[in-house]
Amino acid sequence: MSQPELVLHVLPPSHPCATAEAALTFKGLTFERVELPIGRHQEPMAELYGEGNTTVPGLLVDGDPVHGSNAIMERLEQVAPDPPLYPADRAEAIRAAAAWGDGQLQDLGRRIPWGALHFRPEAMGTMAPGGGPLDPAGTDFAMRFIRASWKYHNLTAVQLADDLQALPGLLDHIDGLIADGVLGGEDPNAADFQIGATLAVLRIVGDVRPLIDARPAAQLATRWFGERPGDVPAGALPAGWVPQA
Repeated sequence: MSQPELVLHVLPPSHPCATAEAALTFKGLTFERVELPIGRHQEPMAELYGEGNTTVPGLLVDGDPVHGSNAIMERLEQVAPDPPLYPADRAEAIRAAAAWGDGQLQDLGRRIPWGALHFRPEAMGTMAPGGGPLDPAGTDFAMRFIRASWKYHNLTAVQLADDLQALPGLLDHIDGLIADGVLGGEDPNAADFQIGATLAVLRIVGDVRPLIDARPAAQLATRWFGERPGDVPAGALPAGWVPQA
């Protein structure tokens, strides 16, 4: 039986989009990848996926809209049950872990990198594959873009500091899920992709990378997502804001 037509709408830097792409690739499904313009994606997303659905990713399955990374993975499980994203022996635990990753962890993958870039805006040039630090004119543009991103994500210095202090506890939870066999198995599952994509984008922040790399949680990022483009050098964030590894 032929697969349905699949069209995935993404923003290149988005870690939930990386989750959806990893799941599609794992399933061996053919799909069209459509990159939307950063900062101008809300209107086309709402047109395609319904009022209020302005974020990425979105997947059209024979024209039927599916919005959000967890919803996309659930739909892919229906489209192609094998290989499974929710193995039967621990399906509910995986669903709970993926929901936790979406609800509790995912926003840190937006706020901490954008927060760190505020202090080193020239590093925004490294977010493109093969890119390097920006020149002064590019840094002027980056500063404007980063300020707009702080406003879009309702980010404040207090929120950023709180996120950094909360990170070790979240990593403890991930390590516990690995120890319990929910994450980190020989084959990936939906929660591996959901949580691993966020960890991968957090690792671009040099001040945060040692907190992750000292733990079993690091394997979820590096095994399934490799090294993402981007490097905000260590020392960007103010002293005392980042917990010790």
